[in-house]
Formats: sequence, C-alpha cells, structure tokens
Amino acid sequence: MIRHSSPISGVAAYGDAYVATAGYDNHVILWDQRSRVALARVAHDHLANQCAFSPDGAFLVSSSSDYSARIWSVPDMRLRSVLGSHEDDVEMSVFHPTMEKVATASRDHRVRVFDFSGNLLHVFHGHEADVISVEWSHDGRELISSSDDGTIKRWSLETGRLVENLDLGGVETDTVAIGGDGTVYAGNDEGELIVIRGGERRYVPAHDAGIKRVVLGRSQGLLITLSYDRTMRVWDLSADLPQLRDSVALPPVVWPRTCAFAGESEIVFGTFGDRYHRYDFAKGLWHGEDISPTWGLNAVAVRNGSVYTIGDAGTLWRDGVVHTEPGSLCNFLTVVGDTVITGGQLGTVFDALTGTPVHQHRSPLNCGVAFERKGRRHVVVGTYTGEGIVLTETPDGGGLGQVETVRLHSNAVKGVAASGDLLFSVSADGAAAWHDTDDLTVRHTRQDAHGMIANGCVGLGGGWFASVSRDRVLRIWDPEFSSTEVPTAHRHSLKCVSADDRGRHIAIGAYNGRITVYDRETGRWSADVRPTTAGISSLAYDNGRNLFLASSYDGSVYEVAPDASRTAR
Repeated sequence: MIRHSSPISGVAAYGDAYVATAGYDNHVILWDQRSRVALARVAHDHLANQCAFSPDGAFLVSSSSDYSARIWSVPDMRLRSVLGSHEDDVEMSVFHPTMEKVATASRDHRVRVFDFSGNLLHVFHGHEADVISVEWSHDGRELISSSDDGTIKRWSLETGRLVENLDLGGVETDTVAIGGDGTVYAGNDEGELIVIRGGERRYVPAHDAGIKRVVLGRSQGLLITLSYDRTMRVWDLSADLPQLRDSVALPPVVWPRTCAFAGESEIVFGTFGDRYHRYDFAKGLWHGEDISPTWGLNAVAVRNGSVYTIGDAGTLWRDGVVHTEPGSLCNFLTVVGDTVITGGQLGTVFDALTGTPVHQHRSPLNCGVAFERKGRRHVVVGTYTGEGIVLTETPDGGGLGQVETVRLHSNAVKGVAASGDLLFSVSADGAAAWHDTDDLTVRHTRQDAHGMIANGCVGLGGGWFASVSRDRVLRIWDPEFSSTEVPTAHRHSLKCVSADDRGRHIAIGAYNGRITVYDRETGRWSADVRPTTAGISSLAYDNGRNLFLASSYDGSVYEVAPDASRTAR
C-alpha cells in the first residue's frame, strides 16, 4: 500500500481528477481524487517541499531540499526533466499559464525560470534572503516572488529585470497569490492579509499568528489563508477587500502550511499523517478520513538512565515502550527535575510523563531548556512567534506553572540553551541573543550571528555555547559574545547539536543522516558516521554510557561514541 512515512509538506489538486502530495519522506505521491487510491510514488534525494500541476494536468512539478525541482508526466509519473542549478533548497515551483516554462523559488535568494527540458532560461537576482514563494501573473508576462527579506518583487519575463520592489517594512512574507486582475494577496508573519492593487497597499487583520499559505480559488471566487494559530480562514473576493466568509479550526492532524482547492467544493490539506485530509467548504464538514500517524522521531532525551523519544505521532516512548500519548506532533523533550516537558504544532506545553497540558500558546513550539533561577528550576520554551515561555516548578513540586513570556527574537526561536548565568537562543532569521537567567533581561544580540537559518544550540558550561545553522558551520561562542567558526565536512544543512557534560565533545546532526563530533581540546573531528539516510532530528548526551543518542526521521535512535567512528542501533 502506497502511503507517506513522514508528514506531508505540500499538496496540489487538478480539478476533481488528481491530488498530489509531497512529503518529508522525500516522496511525491499521485492520488486518484475520486477513489483516494494512490496511483504512483516517486522520490527525491531529500525532503519534498511542494508540488504543482501544469494547467492542462499533464505534468507535475515537485520542489525539494535536494536543490532541484523535477517535472513528472501524469499519470505515469515518469521523470521528464530535472531543474538543477540551484544552490540551496527549492521551496516552490509553478508552471507558466500558457508556455512550457517553470519558475522556481530557492533559499539561495534567487528566482529561476526553466523550460520543460530542464534548460535554465532566466535567473532573477535581487532578494537578500531566502525566496519562499513565487507565482506567475495571470497573463504570464511577470513573476511575483516573496522572501524572508521582507519584500515582494515583480520581475519581467521579457526583460529579465526587476519591475517593482514592494518593501513590507522587514516583516517576512512566506506566501503570495495573484488574482486575475493582477491583485496580489500576501500573508505576513504578523497574521495580516496584504492586498496590493494598482499601487495601493491595504492590510486586513486575519490571524493571531503568522500566515503560512495563501491559496486563491479563481473559479470559486474565494481565498484561503492558513496560519499557525491553527485556523483556516475563507475569504469572499466579490467586494473591494476580502470579506471573511468562514473561520475553521484545523484538526490536530492537519499541517497548516499547505492546501489546495479540489473540484467544486473540496479543499485538500497536507497532514502529519500518511495521507491528505479533505474539507467540504460548502457543507462545512471535515471528511471522516483514515489517516494513520507517521512514526518519525523529532526528539530524544535521557532521564534516570531511561531513553525517551517523541515525534510526529505525539507518542512518548520510554526505552522503546509507549509511555504516554500527548496526541500532538511534538518537537522537543526537556528534562526539568522530575518532569519532562514537550510541545509542538498545537502550541501546547505538555508534561510529557503524564500527557497533561501545562500551558497553551498561540503558535507552535520548537525547543526548550531547563535552567536555575533564584534557587528554583525553570524552563524556557521557544516559540514560532519569537517568544520564550518561562515556566517554573510549583512550590509543592507537583508540576510547572507559567512565570512570564519573554521576547527572545522577532522570528521563530529555533534553539535555546543555558550556560553559566546566561540563556542563549538562535532564530530562523540567523540571529542570536543572550539573556540573563536571573532577571531575563537582554545581555547581547547579534542579528548576523549565522549566515543562514540557525537550527540549534547547546550550552558548553561557563557561559560558552555552540550553535549550528543551514550554512554548515559550527560556531563556538565565548562568554564575551564572540564566535569561533569551525568549518565542517557536511554537505547538507545542519539540523541539531549537543555536547557532553564537560562541553568537550560537540555532536552535530545533519538532514542527510550524517553525524560528526568535534573535540574542542584537540581541535579535531573525532567521529564521522552516517547511520541512516534519513535526517537526524535531535541529539542528546547519555552521561551514564558516554554516548550521544541521535533520533531520526526514520523512527530509530542511533548511538554514537564521542571519540570513535562507531555507531550502533
């Protein structure tokens, strides 16, 4: 039976005939929409991020973190061409409305145009950060792109030049859609729907957290916005400004980063499960779907000699046995005294050992770290909206209660660590920040701390820290906020970092399953192994056995010795 084994990050539909899904298992699946039977499955060499059908439904293009987009014939899914020349992940690809051309958006800051044979026709330079989305104008004469640099740009296909630069004040915009009259609809990280028409820019408050996808249904006269506030909002476009028609709470299984109109009244969604979900907007009903969980692991931790893991299915495992069922995709595990906390896509902080909710936030949660403050154990949880949720043990020691919320970054917090009297955090915009553990005030910030998205950090003791990012460099930070850059041999983005109790050995995990260990005392790499072809999601140090534990998106945990190229399952 053809199914996804990791969450579905992209979904597309062609009328009421086909649905295509792109997954973090590297696979792209074509489905018969009427029967929901999978017809074919093809693969990329890395995460499949998005997919889109050609206007006539004869082809599908998929975008991947393997630095390529690929064109497949439909329905046999034979490879037509590989669109290469990218220097980083391809986030989105779209077909020209009338010609055999495809435009791509890449994290290498560029927009490209290819023909169906894979020949590179145009490269558009000008964005100063990752390009997240691209769309063709209705007549196909221009391209519109959005980027993490906080701009939307219009490009001329004929001249290959920039037509217009729309500066959105530095607020990131992940998604755009183009109406038939040339109106641009964009969603930003502040939850606003931006309507750009005839040189006029208007803002519509839409969500309580950032908008991750805007989808236009021209034939339906509707617009969809998806947000990490866990809602879908459906907008009527018959008036001058979009009018809210419906607000729909998303089921826990839905990943609010992708959806598509399918047929007359259906919307299909990417999920954290093995197949897509459906909603009938005419009836206001979710279909009863048989969606099974995927078992990729996102976090590993060690407590009292036991190994705990959690991941896509929201199941906490202790030494390989189910312990609790928080029931939500979770991204981290943090040991706080006798408690282990977790959280993820629902924005809920859970006591992982009991499955009990502790706190509810407005956006998903990424990471956490325990620290001492005024003689009591605390934990700070990093959020997608840039805040740190600070919790402390209750006086009776029976649980955790919220103390306050601290602004750590203006973008998603990707990692938090503690060392000495400092909290260290890194952000999706590459920034780093140091906060005092006593009063949580800012000690220092570095907006240019990393060359690309930072993905993780760890405390090394004595006010020292280490961090990794997509730029494949290990950075070691001293107590004076200066860094030493250590080049790595990795060829894929770095996902996670951990260290032993002394801060001597620093382990790094990458998206291609490779793990390396750096010895600070010798200045050499003491281990370099690749136990899996799936990504390494998290690393933890097991002091009792002097091993690093690596959780993987393949659902396994791997053991890596810090001073030898030895790995065991």
